[in-house]
Amino acid sequence: MRKQLMAAVLLPLGIGLAGVTQAQSSTPAYQNTSSEAQRKAGNSQATAELFYMIQQLQREVRDLRGKVEEQEHQITRLQQQGRDRYVDLDQRILELSKSIENREAAAGQPDSESADGNGGRLTPARVYRSPEAEEQERYNQIIDLIRNKKDFDSAITQLYEFVDKYPEGDLTVNAYYWLGEVYLAKPQLEQAQQAFTIVSTRYADHRKAPDAVYKLGVTLDKLGEKSEARRRMNMVVQQYPKSGAADLAKKYLESNQG
Repeated sequence: MRKQLMAAVLLPLGIGLAGVTQAQSSTPAYQNTSSEAQRKAGNSQATAELFYMIQQLQREVRDLRGKVEEQEHQITRLQQQGRDRYVDLDQRILELSKSIENREAAAGQPDSESADGNGGRLTPARVYRSPEAEEQERYNQIIDLIRNKKDFDSAITQLYEFVDKYPEGDLTVNAYYWLGEVYLAKPQLEQAQQAFTIVSTRYADHRKAPDAVYKLGVTLDKLGEKSEARRRMNMVVQQYPKSGAADLAKKYLESNQG
């Protein structure tokens, strides 16, 4: 009887505990599923935002790259326009020089003013503007590009900028001369011819003139204009007999006789 009574008491108690246990074990499962779903939703949203930001950055980079390329194109075009302007001017000077020489030759006159016994000119030499500190520094930087760094393309651009910014000065003539030297080294012989012609005609009383006339002869020789090259070498010897360029011109004439 006692066993039956205990069974009657324990059975409902066991069933109740089992129900509680089942309820307790099932509740966290729903909670975990909900939390997992929320976590995945949060990760998906973060991924979408990150992807959107990457797309925005890519668009901005493309826009900036396009602007940089456009500016580079504009700079190149402006530089080319500047060079074309100078080349056109140089060509006109070259044609004018040849025209004057042809008229003087037809009239039986010497192609330039006679020189005195010391290798100078009979007419007084002009006084060239002395460079200021900034101008001298800029010129030295360009010469460094040519002699040490061998960056001829940058040197050409900067030489044109120099003669445009500092016209009719002592170093301006030097800049034209070095423009010829750089073009000769590249070699771009027509441009070298124009640059040396500017020095030899427009600045014939400058100290760089003998070297310019000699290098003009060298350039003409490379262009295949042998007779014109010899004529320039004779000009150096006759007009600047005491110069180092005259010695070089004599050696050229001796090695290219006939």
